[in-house]
Amino acid sequence: MWDPSETTLYSMMMFLFMETILEMYLTRRQISVYKQCKTVPRELQHVMNGDTFEKARVYGLDKAHYGMFKMIVCDIVILQLELYFGFMAMVWARSVEIAENIGLNPKSEIQVGCLFALILNIIGIFKEMPFKIYGTFVLEEKHGFNKQTAGFFVKDQIKTFVVAQALTIPVAAAFIYIVQIGGQYFFIWLWAFVAVVSLVLITIYPVYIAPIFDKFRPLEDGELKKSIHDLASSVKFPLGQLFVVEGSKRSAHSNAYFTGLFGVKRIVLFDTLLVNKGLPADDPSLSESDKGKGCKNEEVLAVLAHELGHWKLGHVAKNIVIIQLQMFLIFLAFSKLFTYGPLYEAVGLPAGEKPILIGFMVIVMYVLAPYNTMISLAMTIMSRRFEYQADGFAQELGYADELGNALIKLQLDNLGFPVYDWMYSAWNHSHPTVLQRLERLKSLNKEGHKSKTQ
Repeated sequence: MWDPSETTLYSMMMFLFMETILEMYLTRRQISVYKQCKTVPRELQHVMNGDTFEKARVYGLDKAHYGMFKMIVCDIVILQLELYFGFMAMVWARSVEIAENIGLNPKSEIQVGCLFALILNIIGIFKEMPFKIYGTFVLEEKHGFNKQTAGFFVKDQIKTFVVAQALTIPVAAAFIYIVQIGGQYFFIWLWAFVAVVSLVLITIYPVYIAPIFDKFRPLEDGELKKSIHDLASSVKFPLGQLFVVEGSKRSAHSNAYFTGLFGVKRIVLFDTLLVNKGLPADDPSLSESDKGKGCKNEEVLAVLAHELGHWKLGHVAKNIVIIQLQMFLIFLAFSKLFTYGPLYEAVGLPAGEKPILIGFMVIVMYVLAPYNTMISLAMTIMSRRFEYQADGFAQELGYADELGNALIKLQLDNLGFPVYDWMYSAWNHSHPTVLQRLERLKSLNKEGHKSKTQ
């Protein structure tokens, strides 16, 4: 018979293994779709030619095979070995040794915990880097999406690492301190602290952190800028600033979003969303492949109408509330479980040694894994519902045709494959597929919703 620590360890390993097998099974189903579906769907035949469809099919197939390989290496081999051989316990023991060697107090859990977090993050970079390099310079490069030079990539990784440590290490120190002094109800103080930190980061990220990684420029005065302000005013969206981010230096994929929790907000457009990246057609910086790509002004407005729908319908606020509730429940579960010795022994720590950070990681990542999976699926279902609602909001503003055109154009520009296995899509996609969204827009039109072109 296994002792409690062995039962805990093998239960965690078995669930994570079975979850990975499920994800691989779903990916295999989608790979079968890529292999079997070789003709353009009837709904897209007027805008998508066979060559583009084939490129999208091959791109999707390559990504799926890469995803399968990564799951095998990371989730089956590395993760299972790390759990079985007590990787976190090894890193903790090494952190204690290093703390003593560099003059820190090895008896201080806060000091050792910060060092542990730093070492774990450094190891994580080395584990993830081969996959990042392959994904960027092989997979995305092969299909024409990578725009990063090696120098840009290296600088980006260094900046990401420095910013991440500047944020996570102080939070880790405060986390340990609150648990140590918080008493029986420390989880309440912990939740309040993390909630405040989250809201502060959401507020300061677009102003102070995002510009570290990408160049932002104000949207030039003109018809599009005026139309966006008019659209925002029509739904009483407190728009302050309009920016274009040079996402084309990183990738050819397109996007748009708005930021700001309180008061005045800003809208950010990726330059890849705009026709000719928002530049004159004769701009010397435009490559031949960039010319003509992007959405027309009315289509950009339709995309923004969809995003404003998320705001107007309260989706952003609802997501924040749900996330905060989830964090509260996680901290509550942590407070009930973190003193259970077999959890620590299961990952290789000596009996009686219970580092707070390791306890939190084991509970959140492994013990609560079944709960996290169910919540993730529920959030995916809710997100898809929100997407349909936001599409409906855009259509009620009269952007039905333009939104449909924008969805198709983004699908083409991003080489998105339009056909998905229903199980794979339900598990993985927070957005309905483009065919599902077009069908919903069509059905709403039949129900009498107005269109901008009517």
